[in-house]
Amino acid sequence: MTIVPVYTRRLITGRRTIVEGELQKEARALGDPTRHRLFRYVAEAPGPVGVAELTDFVQLNHNAVRQHLAVLKDAGLVVEEVEERSRPGRPRLLYRLAPEAAGRWGTPGAYAWLAGLLSDALRRQIEPRQAGRQEGHRRGAELAGSGEPVDVFETEIERRGFRPTRVERGRTIELRLNRCPFSDVAGSDPDTVCELHLGLAEGFAEGLGGLTVEGLVAKDPHRAGCRLTVRRQGPLANARP
Repeated sequence: MTIVPVYTRRLITGRRTIVEGELQKEARALGDPTRHRLFRYVAEAPGPVGVAELTDFVQLNHNAVRQHLAVLKDAGLVVEEVEERSRPGRPRLLYRLAPEAAGRWGTPGAYAWLAGLLSDALRRQIEPRQAGRQEGHRRGAELAGSGEPVDVFETEIERRGFRPTRVERGRTIELRLNRCPFSDVAGSDPDTVCELHLGLAEGFAEGLGGLTVEGLVAKDPHRAGCRLTVRRQGPLANARP
């Protein structure tokens, strides 16, 4: 399977209203000074942040901080996840910047990351797919052994803001990407961006182990719906029903 671009020109009816509604909800959530401070702290942290750390930062009690985080989560500004814990004790709730909020409200953007990869490819005179493959392999190696490969693979795609939907057929897993976080660039230069994404997926699967990328079927980036197909190399005992 290979990349098959099927881009079409279209009008996005009502999209502007949807975006404006999302921004208004985010703005209301950030209108509270304390909540804005918490958001900035989470957005600028090098990794997921726990409630205790945020409590120390704003000098409020845990319940107040949790209430502020609930508002930020509801507005789509932060993502809540459960700590992967190997030692005794109850796993903590951790918070990180929501992928779709990246690049807004003064936060680091996904486009900065994309620009860095493409700049590196130009500097080293390599193809975008190769640059993506090398970066993906590095990231995959970091996460190797941290969980069932397909679950880790899906989580990484979700972290990048692609909103994946997963369908399993035996050893074959199809991930439908319901959002393209780089739709503006991909719309004007699909070959470069989609080749980079394919390379990232291939390298990540190799570094992670246990998976092989079979291909990426690309769609209109504004509509999304690209399909990334991977194949599980190991036993199916832990596969989803």
